[in-house]
Amino acid sequence: MRAPIGTFDHATPAPDRLDDLTAPVAAAVRAWSGSVPAEQILYVDTDPRWADTAVFVEHYGRDLIERSANCVVVAGKRGGETALAACVVLSTTRADVNGLVRRRLAARKASFAPMDTATGETGMEYGGITPIGLPENWPVLVDAAVVDLPYVLVGSGRRQGKLLVPGKAFAELPGAVVLEGLGVA
Repeated sequence: MRAPIGTFDHATPAPDRLDDLTAPVAAAVRAWSGSVPAEQILYVDTDPRWADTAVFVEHYGRDLIERSANCVVVAGKRGGETALAACVVLSTTRADVNGLVRRRLAARKASFAPMDTATGETGMEYGGITPIGLPENWPVLVDAAVVDLPYVLVGSGRRQGKLLVPGKAFAELPGAVVLEGLGVA
């Protein structure tokens, strides 16, 4: 199957590539429900050596810079308690962690979660974290610009391989909250 974005050699429906996904991502794909069929979530092979965004788009297609999203894990702290959440923003922006995210989490302080926390709590590899398969009790804050795209490139849970996901599917993830202005330049 031809990939809807990028210059990937081949795209495969994610349900046919469960062995290439981390356990939480594979479980989420297996249990997928919603208006977007699981078969429309596509897996593409990628080389982890080209994981850096600038190198990645040079190799797999310049159009991907505007159609890629990053999923970052954020820790919000208030009164000795820490709450984890995910933010999904276009790769051309950054999550407004100290403004919109902090207020949304009702936190006194918000920051990117340490790498060990992000990987340990998600069961995913650093540099490949995806919003599909995150703990169900986490808020998943999604920039409205991500939801508006026909297809978005995100991590697959591993550094090797990526998922191509219809934008509207992000709004249907467990815990998803779509926010205008979450991604800032």
